[in-house]
Amino acid sequence: MITNFSDLDLTKQYSYADYLKWQFAERVEIIKGWVHKISPVPNFQHQSISKKIFSKINSAIEGKKCEVFYAPFDVRLINKRKSSPDNEVMNVVQPDLLVVCDPSKFDEQGCLGAPDIIVEIISKGNSKRDLKDKYDLYQENGVQEYWIVQPLDQTVSVFDLKNDVYQLRAIYSNEDIIEVATLPGLSIDMNEVFEN
Repeated sequence: MITNFSDLDLTKQYSYADYLKWQFAERVEIIKGWVHKISPVPNFQHQSISKKIFSKINSAIEGKKCEVFYAPFDVRLINKRKSSPDNEVMNVVQPDLLVVCDPSKFDEQGCLGAPDIIVEIISKGNSKRDLKDKYDLYQENGVQEYWIVQPLDQTVSVFDLKNDVYQLRAIYSNEDIIEVATLPGLSIDMNEVFEN
């Protein structure tokens, strides 16, 4: 059992089995076995955007089999397999928001397998991870729709998975309404999301 983040050997790869033994205060993710510290507590703007998107999705899926969650909520990605022992799971992430429409992916630890939608809100210190590392990871694992929200310039890049490769649908501004492809009938007015 490791009780201090500083006791981790960051030159070594870890699995979900290792992650379960950690008892320190810092929040971390594992991407392809490598440990990444999650940015400190999100600021007001980050939380406000997250809350508004969550609320719109949550209202739209009421009565459906889909569920929406917000961080911290562990998602173990297993490269499109149905199951994997904890010591073989090398990806554990905590997206800002996620939607899962397959109830069989839930267990006591969170989600095992790819969510249908992931929304990441860029914070200071996490842009490279969200723009490159997580983009690649989510694409490889079959996340159907990936949103990258940039609070500072009030834009949202939306990627749809087509033939196992992300295609940029569009970069939306605060003046746009985004149709949620994996939740037909749901549109989100980004002016309402970005307003203070």
